[in-house]
Amino acid sequence: MPYNKDLVETTGKMIASQARDFVVKCGFMNINSPSIKEALESFRHDPIDVLVVVPFFLAKGVHIEKDIPSEIGFADGQKKGTFTLNGRSIPIVYADPIGSDPLLAGLMVKNAQKALELL
Repeated sequence: MPYNKDLVETTGKMIASQARDFVVKCGFMNINSPSIKEALESFRHDPIDVLVVVPFFLAKGVHIEKDIPSEIGFADGQKKGTFTLNGRSIPIVYADPIGSDPLLAGLMVKNAQKALELL
């Protein structure tokens, strides 16, 4: 789905512009590319010391609990481990989904106000 891919990649670019100390790359569960494994492998060309996998999901579900951990080589419930990159092991950590957050609530209010403009 091109729109979903564009949405994720645009968000990734926004994150990269706000967090200049991070190298941001997007990987996808299915349908779109690159896959999560391909995205992880692409870090071989970057001088990084740690990998942080941040899922672009609101809540926990099968992708968060099983699919993504499996893609990054983690067992169920595992949140940290090591990843071999350019012949050396570096830490890899798995972040929680977005969840409830005041920033998300603010976005929802913003969208509601925008929708009211249609009246």
